Amino acid sequence: MTLKEPLPVAHGTDDARAGQPHRATAWPEARAAAVRAGASARADRAPLGVPLGQALGQLLAEPLRALTDLPPFDTSAMDGWAVAGPGPWTVRAEGAVLAGQTAAGVAVDGEAVRIATGARVPAGTTAVVRTEHARTEHAVLRALREVVPGQDIRPRGQECRAGDELLPAGTVVTPAVLGLAAAAGYDELPVPPRPRVEILVLGDELLTTGLPHDGLIRDALGPMLGPWLAALGADVLATRRIGDEAEELYAAVTCSAADLVLTTGGTAAGPVDHVHGVLDKAGATLLVDGVKVRPGHPMLLARLAAEPTRAEPGPSEPTRPERPHVRHLVGLPGNPLAAVSGLLTLAQPLLAALTGAAAAAPAPPRFPVQDEVHGHPYDTRLVPVVRRGGRAVPLRYNGPAMLRGIAAADGLAVVPPGGARPGQELDVLDLPWPVAEGAVPAQGACFT
Repeated sequence: MTLKEPLPVAHGTDDARAGQPHRATAWPEARAAAVRAGASARADRAPLGVPLGQALGQLLAEPLRALTDLPPFDTSAMDGWAVAGPGPWTVRAEGAVLAGQTAAGVAVDGEAVRIATGARVPAGTTAVVRTEHARTEHAVLRALREVVPGQDIRPRGQECRAGDELLPAGTVVTPAVLGLAAAAGYDELPVPPRPRVEILVLGDELLTTGLPHDGLIRDALGPMLGPWLAALGADVLATRRIGDEAEELYAAVTCSAADLVLTTGGTAAGPVDHVHGVLDKAGATLLVDGVKVRPGHPMLLARLAAEPTRAEPGPSEPTRPERPHVRHLVGLPGNPLAAVSGLLTLAQPLLAALTGAAAAAPAPPRFPVQDEVHGHPYDTRLVPVVRRGGRAVPLRYNGPAMLRGIAAADGLAVVPPGGARPGQELDVLDLPWPVAEGAVPAQGACFT
């Protein structure tokens, strides 16, 4: 690929880019920025109508409103007799009124007719007398206890009227919600479209098979990020390997059809760290440029321009979609645990807001930490922990390049600047898969 202008390349340290001071964002503010970005993008995404059988576990994109009265007509709440007027009553000879049948004519004072639970009561019915509360002799029905007008009749609209809001937008579709929707007349439910994500794994040094050798290492993020994002509700379009070439990265970012592009590595200021330069060239807006969190501080969040300035594609280059679908880019650090930190700090909140899940999400659970956790003087720390006996136990393998701790963890504890003392309650960020509380991690002693 040939560009009309060379892409800018940043040089310097992790705390400076192109000679400018690093503008890191506090960790809570970075997550809030990601939520705002996702919520803003969600406004442009039309809901999808999904058949009831496919909606389980998704969120309602719109309020669920009744399409009919419930019940839609007066129905019998019990097996028994539909009676009109005061008793005793003459039993009709034409048989019973059953569920699913049209009510048998109009009830006449002094008459009774057999009726089944759920059947439509004949017009003019005064009450339903349960079978066990009545007796018949010579085609005459007598009540064994007082009959109150309206008893054991479910009147039309008792549960709701057509147009009533049954559930608000953002409600999780449970089996009970499916039942209510079906009763209210729905064949399908409005749900947010699944966010489309493309993962770009950067680096010439990465192997996809075999043992590390000759300065080459295995790609740990490519196999991990796709399933993780799918567990967060994303539709992962592809996981692509991109070499340390700015032009290749630029083409991949600007031609992607995803709602969110996720890159790994290249966010600092080394000689082959091209993410900032690509974003500059593409006309992107940096929303978060570094976060005060360890590990993972060189992460970033950008809003991609609808029509970034670029050269016309050459004959062998991909064509830009007619309607650009890219909305945001999250740049993760290249170290594995640092990338997990970026995923939970920026990508997960953005995706939750994009689907509407952020509004319904509960606050992170809090647990007292079992042991002292050393903190960074100024930055938040995210530390893998297991839950044991109602306490969060820090795990020892928590370096930026390590995955052994997070592989055994139940979550990541949010450690404030300065650290945490034993017994201090900390937020714990849950992982998007089931965990077995109290399991002993296969990594020896647990400490930081």
